[in-house]
Amino acid sequence: MLVTAWHPFVKMSNPMQPRSSSLTAVEFAALARAIASTVHQSGLAAPGFRCPTRIIGVDRTIRRFAGEDVAGTVAGIVAVNVKERPLAAVVADMIEGVVILNQLSAVEAARVRAALWLSLEHATTNAHVA
Repeated sequence: MLVTAWHPFVKMSNPMQPRSSSLTAVEFAALARAIASTVHQSGLAAPGFRCPTRIIGVDRTIRRFAGEDVAGTVAGIVAVNVKERPLAAVVADMIEGVVILNQLSAVEAARVRAALWLSLEHATTNAHVA
């Protein structure tokens, strides 16, 4: 059974089905905060997140700050388009931005991806219990 939600404001019954409407700014911000919190707890640099991308027709862009150390507070900006996209695709783009900006090895990237997906699912489970 595939029933998952990411945040009390962002619910999803099938991650591959597009939602009827795009994420709101509040939902996107809540998702970005949840990802950034987990990234910080892992000791990695969390990017800033924004939507939409500046390039029309591109679902995700990543901009690294020149001269910034990855160990700093913000490694760069990950911009994603949310309109007419499945929630899972938006989340995957945000998570992949974290991996790319932190320049993780394949093993570390897999660990971080799994931790981020699990943390979002865990946050949802707790939200439904409350």
